[in-house]
Amino acid sequence: MQQDVNSQYFYANGLPKRLISVAPMLDWTDRHDRYFLRLLSKNCWLYSEMVTTGAIIYGDKQRHLDFSECEQPIALQLGGSDPQDLAKCAKLGEAWGYNEINLNVGCPSDRVQSGAFGACLMAKPQLVSDCIKSMRDVVDIDVTVKHRIGIDDLDSYQLLCDFVGKVAESGCETFIVHGRKAILGGLSPKENRDIPPLKYDTVLQLKKDFPHLEIILNGGIQDLEQAKPFIGPLDGVMIGRAAYQSPWILSQCDSQIYGGEDQGYSRAQIIEKMLPYIDQHLARGGKLKHISRHLLGLFQGIPGARKWRRMISENAHLPQSNGKLLVDALDHVR
Repeated sequence: MQQDVNSQYFYANGLPKRLISVAPMLDWTDRHDRYFLRLLSKNCWLYSEMVTTGAIIYGDKQRHLDFSECEQPIALQLGGSDPQDLAKCAKLGEAWGYNEINLNVGCPSDRVQSGAFGACLMAKPQLVSDCIKSMRDVVDIDVTVKHRIGIDDLDSYQLLCDFVGKVAESGCETFIVHGRKAILGGLSPKENRDIPPLKYDTVLQLKKDFPHLEIILNGGIQDLEQAKPFIGPLDGVMIGRAAYQSPWILSQCDSQIYGGEDQGYSRAQIIEKMLPYIDQHLARGGKLKHISRHLLGLFQGIPGARKWRRMISENAHLPQSNGKLLVDALDHVR
């Protein structure tokens, strides 16, 4: 990616800093969604869905790892707890062209816990440190961690500092911190995104106590205006569901956050630019619904948005549906 704005917004390797990123979200941030989001911002960091080490080692590597070059900068988020398996997958991720490998230490789902990874790993800081070191030993790209501020009764600030300190010993320099603890027994993943209170002050204090580390805030951020006050005191903000449900919030990211020029496309122009991508996907045997589901929120808050969503939702699954459905739906929001 060409460095075209003030160097303070870029790393030494020319990649934009993680001032704004879009969280890895299972079943949401697939390659089609990322291709679409890149039309909104050329600088924000994008993350893959979490991919387990087993899925990569024993499954269809292309299905799990392929992406379009235009999606960069992009990180591969891995789920796993075996240092050797993680090293294998990290090496593959680097060879595939990813700019970062991220370890999931934040997902609270039962399925993830049964595999002994995700948020439950916060109780095992030495193992997390070993996992990070094994990956860093075999790749040259960044290896980062996404985690909570605590789990269950292991939620004191001292334990959080102990976790970060131990993992930092592996050489990890970037910590993406969800400002909620996870309650692993009794709450669903959805409830764990809402019920435990957000504690942004804890994340801010963590940066003060570890000023040499890159600390990025995640959790509850709805738009760029809410993100801005944290950029400076912290090293960046990761936006989750809001960036998926109302993706237009990213359209001014490049100017308002990175000090450069926005992509400048209207919503209609973005749909028009998606059409060749959709045609290619259909020609390979794909379905329109695989892509169109990610576009439902593009007109959020605009008159006609409900009609847009309904037309697409009711017709995209039909065998004959193609990009013309989106063009026709545009008539209701212009």
